[in-house]
Amino acid sequence: MSVNIPSNSVPSGASRFQVHVINEGHGSGAAMSDSTDPPHYEETSFGDEAQNRLKISFRPGNQECYENFLQTGETAKTDTTFHAYDSHTNTYYLQTFGHNTMDAVPKIEYYRNTGSVSGPKVNRPSLQEIHEQLAKNVAVAPGSADRVANGDGMPGDEQAENKEEDVTGVVKFGWVKGVLVRCMLNIWGVMLFIRLSWIVGEAGIGLGVLIILLSTMVTSITGLSTSAIATNGFVRGGGAYYLISRSLGPEFGGSIGLIFAFANAVAVAMYVVGFAETVVDLLKESDSMMVDPTNDIRIIGSITVVILLGISVAGMEWEAKAQVILLVILLIAIANFFIGTVIPSNNEKKSRGFFNYQASIFAENFGPSFTEGEGFFSVFAIFFPAATGILAGANISGDLEDPQDAIPRGTMLAIFITTVAYIGVAICVAACVVRDATGSMNDTVVSGMNCNGSAACGLGYDFSRCQHEPCQYGLMNNFQVMSMVSGFGPLITAGIFSATLSSALASLVSAPKVFQALCKDNIFKGLQFFAKGYGKNNEPLRGYFLTFVIAMAFILIAELNVIAPIISNFFLASYALINFSCFHASYAKSPGWRPAYGIYNMWVSLFGAILCCAVMFVINWWAAVITYVIELFLYIYVTYKKPDVNWGSSTQALSYVSALDNALELTTVEDHVKNFRPQCIVLTGGPMTRPALLDITHAFTKNSGLCICCEVFVGPRKLCVKEMNSGMAKKQAWLMKNKIKAFYAAVAADCFRDGVRSLLQASGLGRMKPNTLVIGYKKNWRKAPLSELENYVGIIHDAFDFEIGVVIVRISQGFDISPVLQVQDELEKLEQERLALEAAIKDNDCEEGKGGIRGLFKKAGKLNITKPAPKKDSNISTIQSMHVGEFNQKLVEASAQFKKKQGKGTIDVWWLFDDGGKSLCCFKCL
Repeated sequence: MSVNIPSNSVPSGASRFQVHVINEGHGSGAAMSDSTDPPHYEETSFGDEAQNRLKISFRPGNQECYENFLQTGETAKTDTTFHAYDSHTNTYYLQTFGHNTMDAVPKIEYYRNTGSVSGPKVNRPSLQEIHEQLAKNVAVAPGSADRVANGDGMPGDEQAENKEEDVTGVVKFGWVKGVLVRCMLNIWGVMLFIRLSWIVGEAGIGLGVLIILLSTMVTSITGLSTSAIATNGFVRGGGAYYLISRSLGPEFGGSIGLIFAFANAVAVAMYVVGFAETVVDLLKESDSMMVDPTNDIRIIGSITVVILLGISVAGMEWEAKAQVILLVILLIAIANFFIGTVIPSNNEKKSRGFFNYQASIFAENFGPSFTEGEGFFSVFAIFFPAATGILAGANISGDLEDPQDAIPRGTMLAIFITTVAYIGVAICVAACVVRDATGSMNDTVVSGMNCNGSAACGLGYDFSRCQHEPCQYGLMNNFQVMSMVSGFGPLITAGIFSATLSSALASLVSAPKVFQALCKDNIFKGLQFFAKGYGKNNEPLRGYFLTFVIAMAFILIAELNVIAPIISNFFLASYALINFSCFHASYAKSPGWRPAYGIYNMWVSLFGAILCCAVMFVINWWAAVITYVIELFLYIYVTYKKPDVNWGSSTQALSYVSALDNALELTTVEDHVKNFRPQCIVLTGGPMTRPALLDITHAFTKNSGLCICCEVFVGPRKLCVKEMNSGMAKKQAWLMKNKIKAFYAAVAADCFRDGVRSLLQASGLGRMKPNTLVIGYKKNWRKAPLSELENYVGIIHDAFDFEIGVVIVRISQGFDISPVLQVQDELEKLEQERLALEAAIKDNDCEEGKGGIRGLFKKAGKLNITKPAPKKDSNISTIQSMHVGEFNQKLVEASAQFKKKQGKGTIDVWWLFDDGGKSLCCFKCL
C-alpha cells in the first residue's frame, strides 16, 4: 500500500477540520503488484505521537475514485444502490474524512430560509415517507435519489409553503431605506416643528424632557419586544398585526390589527392637518385667506391627501424615493434651527420673545406653567403621537430584504436618533424664547420704569400686559416659533412640509398594508374584498382608497389637538399587546419561542404592557374604555367565529403548560367519596355510529367527567393503523362540532378483546383515568358465534380484573346506525354528481351562446352528456323509491331519543350485592 498526499487537492474554501487524502489503491505499479487487497476496513494509527488521539478507518480505493476527487475536491458517490430516500449516497466526503462515513454530512439546502438569495430551500424526505417507501420495497430508477434530495416530487403543504416566489421586478428594501428612514420620518412628524415649543412652554424644560423620556421609555420597550418577535422566525407582510397574531393567536391579532390599521388611517389626517395649519399661517401673513382658518385647513388638507394617495398608488418604489428626498429636507431644516439659535437676534425677533441663549430664560422656563385646562398628562397626550412612528418599518415587513435583521437595527437606531433630536430642540428653544411676547418693538423698558422682574424685563422688554390680555407670540402662543428662531425661515417651513407629508405618506402606506394582511387571513369574513393586491408588489389599492376615505373624514374636523388624543389610545393599545405578546411567549415556555435578538426581558415587556395601559387611562379614561370595549367586542367575535387558522401561538403553548401542570398537581390529590365522578370509557366505535350510547353516557357525566369514545380496529396491523390514523381527526372534530366534551381513542389489535384490554389499561392520564366501562347490550347473542359471545363476556371480566365498573345499556332498536350513515353518504355523492352534471351542461350552453350566429353552425361539436347508469350492486338501488328520512325511521328516532329532555319518571335499580353505591350514583346523575 502506498500513501499519496496531493499538494493541490484542497480547495480554497476547505474546512479547517480535515485530514489529507489517503488512497489505498492508488500508487506505483510495483507497489500495486506486490500488495494484496486489504480487508474491507482497516484501522490505522499515525505514529506514536498520534496514538489514542487520531484513528481513521480506510476503505479500498481505486485510480478512478482518486482522479474524480482531484476534479471535484468534494464528494464521490458510492457504488451502493439504496432506496429512493437514501441519505448515504453522497457521504464519500474525501476532503473532510478521507473515507465513506456512516453519517450523512448536512446539506446546506435543507437549512436555507424560504426564498433565500443564496438558493431555494430543499425539502428533505420525512421519516414516514422513508418508512413507507421501504415497506413497499419498490425498485428505484437511477437518479431518483437525486430528485428527492433536490425536493422534486415532494407532495404536501410544506412544499407549497416553501416554494420560492417569483421575485422578478419586486422592490425590496434594506434596513436603512426600509426601516431607519421610514421610522425617523414617521417619528419626526408635525409635533417637532409645530407643537414641541408649545409643549415646553406649558410643561417647562424639566417636565418637557420627562414627557419625551416617558414616551421614549414606552417606545423603546415596545421596540425591544418588536425586535424579539421579529427575530423569532420568518416575518411576512402585515407589521404589528402579523407580529401579534402569530404570537398570541387570531383573537388578539384580529382585534388589534383592525384597530392599528384604523389608527394609522387617522394618523394620516393628523399629519395632513398639521401641514394645512402651516400653510394657513403663511396665508395669514400674506393676507391671502380663502375663506376662514378652519375651512382653509379643510380645503388644503383635502387637496393634500389626494396628492399623497396618487404617490402611494404609483408604487412602493416611487414612495421610497419620495421618502429619501423628504428626509434630506428635514435634516437640513433641523440643522437650520440649531444654526439660527446662535445667530444674534434683531429687534423684531426680540419683540417676539427670541433673545438667543440666556441663562435667565432657561431658569424661567425650567418649571411648568400650565394654562387653564392643561396638565402634565393632557400635554403628554398631545406629544405622544410624535413618538408613535416606531412601527413604520415593521409595517412593510413584506417589502424588506431581511426583516429579521432590518427591523431590530433600524427601529432601535431611529428611536435613539429622534429622541436626542427632540430633547435637543426642546432645551434649545426653551433657552432662547420666553413664554409670552407681544411682538411690539415699542414694549421696551424705559429707564426709571418699574419692571415685573421677568427674564424679558431683564433683557430690556416689558411683556407684562400678556398677563392680562392674550398675546400672539412666545412659546405658548406662537406655533411657528421654530421658524422665527431659525437662520432661514423658509427652510423651517420646508422642514414642516417634509415632516408632515413624510409621516402622512408613511401612515398612508402602513394602514393598507396591515389591513391587507388582516384581510388575507380571512379572520373577518366580510373584509375579504380588501385582500386583493395589484401589480408586481401586490399593492393594496382597495385599502389605499379605504384609508383615503377615513383620513378625509377626520381631516374635516380640522383641529389637531382633537385628533391627536384619539389615535394615542389606539397606538398605545397596539404597543401594549406587542409587549404582552413578548412576555406571554416567554412565560408560556413555547418551544417555538427562540428569538435571535437577546436584548430583551420578559418582565420588562410586561412592565411595558402595564405602562401602556396605565398611560391610556391617564391620558383619557373614557377613550381608553372605548378602546378596550372595541377590542373586547372584536376578540369575542373572532373567538365565536373560530377562524380556521393555526399559527402555533403562545396561547396554545400556555394551554398545554397549564394542562400539564394541573394534571401533575392532580396526582397528589387523594380520592374522596365527595369528589367521585364517573369517568367513562365508551365502546362506541366511531362516535357518529352510536350517538345514543354516547348521549346516555353524557347524561351522567354532565360534561364534568372524563368521557373517552373508543374504537377497536381488528385485522392486519399495517392496514388497520393506516385506516385508524386517517379518521382520528375527523372523529374528534365530530365530537367538537356536536359540542360533546369527550375524547376519541382507537387501537389496532388482532382481536376485539385484546384491543379493549389495551384501552382499559392505557387510557387516561394520572388521576384522569377511566373508572367505568360503558358498552351496549349484545342484541344478537342467541345467533352470534360462540367466540364473539366469549369475547363479549370476557371484556366484562377484564374490566372487573382492572377494578373498573361496567354499565351495559340496552334499547330495543339497538345503537348502531351505520347503515343509515352509509345511505346518507351515497345519497350525498349522487347529489354532488347531479350538481356537477348540471354545471357542466350549463357551462356548455354558455360556451355555445358566446358564439353568436356562428354557434348555430356548431351542432356537430355539441357536447353530449348522458347520465351515468346506476350501479346494479349498489345499496342505494334497494331504496330508490324511499326518502332517507323514511329509511329505517325507528332506528333514526331511537338514536336521538336521549338528546331530548326526559320527562319525570322512576328508575328501578337492582343489585346482586352491595358494591359501594356506584349503581345508585349513576342513576342519581340521570
